[in-house]
Amino acid sequence: MSAKNKPRYPRIAQLKTALDLQNYLQTNAISLPFDETLLPPADSPFNRSIQLKSGKAIGNSLCILPMEGWDGTTDGRPSSFTRNRWTKFAVSGAKLLFGCEAVAVCHSGKANPNQLVLNTNTFDDFVALRQLILDQHTEKFGRTDDLLIGLQLTHSGRFCKPHSHKAFESKILYSHPFLNKRFGMDADYPTLTDDEIDQIIEHYVEAAVLAQKAGFDFVDIKHCHGYLGHEFLSAVNRPGKYGGSFENRTRYLRSIVEGIRQAAPGLEMGIRLSAFDFLPFKKGPDEVGIPEPADQYPFAFGGQANGLGVDLTETKAVLDLVQSLGIQLVCITGGSPYYNPHLMRPALFPPSDGYLPPEDPLLGVKRQLDVTHELKKAFPELVIIGSGYSYLQEWLPNVAQYVLRMGMADSVGFGRMVLSYPTMPADMLAGQPLTRNQLCRTFSDCTTAPRNGLISGCYPLDPDYKKLPQAEELKALKN
Repeated sequence: MSAKNKPRYPRIAQLKTALDLQNYLQTNAISLPFDETLLPPADSPFNRSIQLKSGKAIGNSLCILPMEGWDGTTDGRPSSFTRNRWTKFAVSGAKLLFGCEAVAVCHSGKANPNQLVLNTNTFDDFVALRQLILDQHTEKFGRTDDLLIGLQLTHSGRFCKPHSHKAFESKILYSHPFLNKRFGMDADYPTLTDDEIDQIIEHYVEAAVLAQKAGFDFVDIKHCHGYLGHEFLSAVNRPGKYGGSFENRTRYLRSIVEGIRQAAPGLEMGIRLSAFDFLPFKKGPDEVGIPEPADQYPFAFGGQANGLGVDLTETKAVLDLVQSLGIQLVCITGGSPYYNPHLMRPALFPPSDGYLPPEDPLLGVKRQLDVTHELKKAFPELVIIGSGYSYLQEWLPNVAQYVLRMGMADSVGFGRMVLSYPTMPADMLAGQPLTRNQLCRTFSDCTTAPRNGLISGCYPLDPDYKKLPQAEELKALKN
């Protein structure tokens, strides 16, 4: 592919001044809000605490988002790489750790052979991981009474790969017209039975009980990115008690919450939600992403009927349900990294299994900001955490400050950015200039590596990963 055929979006690093950014946004009709000047720490909304109904206070308005690890042992335990990543979370300065990591509730529900699993055999490892966070955070910041530590519980559903980095062992709710074929399933591939779903719900409850015993403040019941919880919300043509009507499609969530309330009384819960979805995208001409062809697409939860726009009607119905269930913490994301990654992870450089951006990635950032803002306006009592900020790079603090100052969200979440620049939140809180050579430039190596069976991490910028033999393997793969 010749360079002239690639989309001509400038690198964020080229927009060196606020005027540069403002001119670029105006020229390209992108109404992305930002503050030209950052406030001093005493006045900054970054340092604003968040009061929960439980009585707990979160010490500031910055958050570490949960990421899926690919570096545990095959029996679901953390490795030294896992512990190093959790140490980065601990010293980041953020006072809300929204789930820390995607932790499978059973072995068959893992998205990769090296994903963590919480069960009685691995329980002590999770006690130690939480203590690691407390020790490291105390050493850096002196206190943890204002730190809220969650654990994200997940089942990977359609994207289960518990034994191989390549071979899917999918657990699906319905036959999908595009995803079945894309991921190697026939149209008549068997779907989960209601009894099997009931068993998965039990796994969630059992894991939540262990999370509470390990000392975690809350569990995140993952409903995003095409994994099982998210797929329930789009199971419009599934028969039986778990599909079809809105009530049936949310029965899974309600059942998990009710089970946790009974078995782990007092344990708080949160939910990371793909608030919108689009059609699956694929490589088109010049490797630019294009949507699958469909006149009607009923499987985009939070999306329009044609699969190419946002409609938050059902999303708001889910948040209304979430609020009625006594859940206060909600982290907003969108789409899926498996079939439309530009929605939730805007990037200039795609992973190996991705496509070049079909839109200016700043439009992807703006879409997430707008959706999060609309949901915050509709549910002022919920604590709404935004995501999708990493692509902003140098300008992340300026956009984040505007968002928090204007009440568009309660907290700003950091994902892949903390792999390369773990102390960026702390620098923002202290009013320190950013360390530019640590900023994530969205090269997507943190996705390309695990997609090819290598451990996850920031190979371009993290010195520990640069020295690994896997770094050379990754270069060869990319070439």
